[in-house]
Amino acid sequence: MRLPGHAHRRQPDDIVIGPLDLSARVDEALAVQAVAFGLGPDEVAVRRQIVLRHMTYPGARALGATAGGNLVGFVYGMPNDRTHWWSTVVEPYLRAQGYDDWLDNSFVITELHVHPRYQNRGVGRSLITTITDAATEPRSILSAIDVESPARGLYRSLGYQDLARQVLFPSAPKPYAVMGAPLPLRRR
Repeated sequence: MRLPGHAHRRQPDDIVIGPLDLSARVDEALAVQAVAFGLGPDEVAVRRQIVLRHMTYPGARALGATAGGNLVGFVYGMPNDRTHWWSTVVEPYLRAQGYDDWLDNSFVITELHVHPRYQNRGVGRSLITTITDAATEPRSILSAIDVESPARGLYRSLGYQDLARQVLFPSAPKPYAVMGAPLPLRRR
């Protein structure tokens, strides 16, 4: 990670993890997300507005992974706020499991995506650990599609555990799991 006055964190194959002006590079980031997550042009257009709105929230920050100057992965998040849309959707599911307190004093990972050509190289792990290392909150929460996947395996290896499963978001075709982990995240 590079902060003003600090060096970038290097990854294998000269992948560099550092601060990302997500508002300025939103189209590049969404191109990565579209390939990694299988989004069509209409979904990308909707998500563009969401990302730009999110980046205006207090404490929102983003990191990017670049290779040769090209964005190959990104993560962004912010301190959770119970009034945000995501929290209002997941709150009843968490409450039913006795975990709604996780919505307080948590850093939420809003999006984490790595281009498929750069997956399985530690890029996602470096992005999520670097952004949460800078969090002042004692824990982190996120949502992921509720299937066994490399992403869920990564989150578990970092200490995230299922807080609620089969969470239904409006217009999402698949159910999600909400996961939480104490910070700092567990290292290998």
